[in-house]
Amino acid sequence: MTSPVAHNDVYTDFQGLSELRSRVRNNSEAALREVAGQFEALFIQMMLKSMRDAGLGEGILDSEHTKTYQAMFDKQISIDLSKRQGLGMAEMMVRQLSRAGGGNGSNDPELAPQSPTFQALVRPAAAFAAPAHSRGTSAVNTDWSADSPQAFVTELWPHAARTAHKLGVAPEALIAQAALETGWGKHVMSRPDGHSSFNFFGIKADARWRGERVTSETIEFRDGLMRKERASFRAYSSLAEGFADYADFLQSNPRYREALNNAGNAAGFAQALVEAGYATDPEYANKIKEIMNGKQLRTTITEIKESGSEPLS
Repeated sequence: MTSPVAHNDVYTDFQGLSELRSRVRNNSEAALREVAGQFEALFIQMMLKSMRDAGLGEGILDSEHTKTYQAMFDKQISIDLSKRQGLGMAEMMVRQLSRAGGGNGSNDPELAPQSPTFQALVRPAAAFAAPAHSRGTSAVNTDWSADSPQAFVTELWPHAARTAHKLGVAPEALIAQAALETGWGKHVMSRPDGHSSFNFFGIKADARWRGERVTSETIEFRDGLMRKERASFRAYSSLAEGFADYADFLQSNPRYREALNNAGNAAGFAQALVEAGYATDPEYANKIKEIMNGKQLRTTITEIKESGSEPLS
């Protein structure tokens, strides 16, 4: 007797997804129905994410923790909805593929369990549900990622400490600025091939820049109004190169001399950057200071220092 296809009741049930893939060979019709349900769940999840992203901005109670739990909630809701009436997509897929296969999909070699077409239906469900750090090399930013603010700080700390020593500024200020520019590493600009640009400070590529570059949307403040624009930014081959160029960028531009003169005062350093035209956001310096004084950054840096981690030489 063939075991029934496993039903994934929670989106974190990666073992169940793997089991589904392995049982395709023994129960193609049941597996087809289950895979169709998984695809419908993914579609609902993408729809919910698009609705979240269409919001006008963050709420006063929003934080990295609430965003994490909100994403978990959306994923679970998508699975629960698909297991009830759903949107009808799963049933439509089953009917269409079964019709193509002569009743149950098993008579068509293209829809046989071992065929590339059928296997292609199974693979995306498991790949989409798995966390980013467990995916293959086709994921965005395959050569760098941060799963959490804590991981972001830990990864950047050695580079920030070395660059801060060169500039005479507190490394916390550089981490906070990088967190602001990239959303704690979640929005690092990517090259067309998906690899990271390692641009953590939003440095644009003007006519003087001779290195690689990426084009990305950016938010600028013009005449007191927030506007979305497209601009060219510098791209680097590594974290170390990105931080090194940030130091060189400030030290080689006379307009940032006052910021470097205030390097000993992190708040004064951030304010001087804004006054020199580093960013158009009038709250840029205040946001950096808020991140610096936030519990997340302070707690993680304390843990790093207590562990005895040393900056890169």
